[in-house]
Amino acid sequence: MAKKKNKDSEPEALFIPAGVLTGMGFGFLFNELVAGLFIGLGMGFLIFAIGSYLRHKK
Repeated sequence: MAKKKNKDSEPEALFIPAGVLTGMGFGFLFNELVAGLFIGLGMGFLIFAIGSYLRHKK
């Protein structure tokens, strides 16, 4: 049977929405909303991948 994941099993997934919100804030600040959203989303996914890699490497 497959192992069921609970909400606390991947806390690094919170970096994705955090990156989007941070990017949106910088996008509003510099009047480049779409660019800020894409940069924030990319950074969120990058930090998620690094955190997931480091967690599973242990």
